Amino acid sequence: MRYAKGMPAYLLAQISVTDPEQYKQYTARTPEVIAKYGGKFIVRGAKPIVLEGPEVTKRLVLLEFPSSEIAQSFYYSAEYQELISLRKDAAEGSFVVLEGYETS
Repeated sequence: MRYAKGMPAYLLAQISVTDPEQYKQYTARTPEVIAKYGGKFIVRGAKPIVLEGPEVTKRLVLLEFPSSEIAQSFYYSAEYQELISLRKDAAEGSFVVLEGYETS
């Protein structure tokens, strides 16, 4: 098993929403930009089932992109950077890119 360049990559976002109405403006516009970069939602705000550890109170979003490089290109794109201002006024969060893992 190994990490491989060109493998799918995942962007994990953990969000604490502070202004739900404004956050809706952000979530309404992000799917188009995500799709433009070949991304797709794997998880979008589903209620977590905690099996171990503390309760998860943040909104979790998991996106899949064709590669780590493309996930980063999405995040730093002019289109997404414009949307960040909507999110920052409505939520606090962390965003992490995780490279896929090849099992064969």
